[in-house]
Amino acid sequence: MTSRADYFVTGTDTNVGKTLVSAALIHGLARNGLKVAGMKPVAAGAELRDGKLWNEDVALLSGEANVTLPTHLIAPFLFKEAAAPHVAAALEDQQINPDTIFTAFEHIRAQTEAVIVEGAGGFCVPLTPQTDLADIAARLQLDVILVVGLRLGCLNHAFLTAEAIAARGLRLAGWVVNQIDPAMPHQAANIEALRERLSAPCLGSLPWMSVPSAALAADKLDFSPLLHWPK
Repeated sequence: MTSRADYFVTGTDTNVGKTLVSAALIHGLARNGLKVAGMKPVAAGAELRDGKLWNEDVALLSGEANVTLPTHLIAPFLFKEAAAPHVAAALEDQQINPDTIFTAFEHIRAQTEAVIVEGAGGFCVPLTPQTDLADIAARLQLDVILVVGLRLGCLNHAFLTAEAIAARGLRLAGWVVNQIDPAMPHQAANIEALRERLSAPCLGSLPWMSVPSAALAADKLDFSPLLHWPK
């Protein structure tokens, strides 16, 4: 087993199941005996609850972790508007400072053996005029896990994302298929095309879930490539 299991989770698009997969990874790594926590550097779509900002994705990640952390570390930038990060920040007259994200990550890393960092939207979503989420993953030097939401267009999105990951000098550690559209035809053929063209291992295929469950999703994932991946 590696000394650490830190990964950056990205997706072929928004609403493809990144949070479900991230929560499942946290659940499974904890089940494998690691001290693990999740992080979502930028989360949009928060609401006030008991005077504090609450976000569903952040709550799911923290709920699966076995290390308790304050929200300002899990989600250094938390915005009300459900919009692209730079848009949500501008609406609240804020700026996303990457250094704040890096500092929070190091605080989490010091308290854990594994950190699952979930992106927002796709891999290259802008945060500032000069920085995007791919820059964050590159600065943290994290291996990447790609969530492929099975729907029309996902093959092109998956292959372009894999190229973008490689272009940033990062390694694609694995990919997860998520059946977000149960009515999509030719699913098996699409999965086979992914297997043929993506060099990283498939970590699992998640079935359609009317009620998503991190525990059930974790049962569908193969954690052995993540626990033994050479660092």
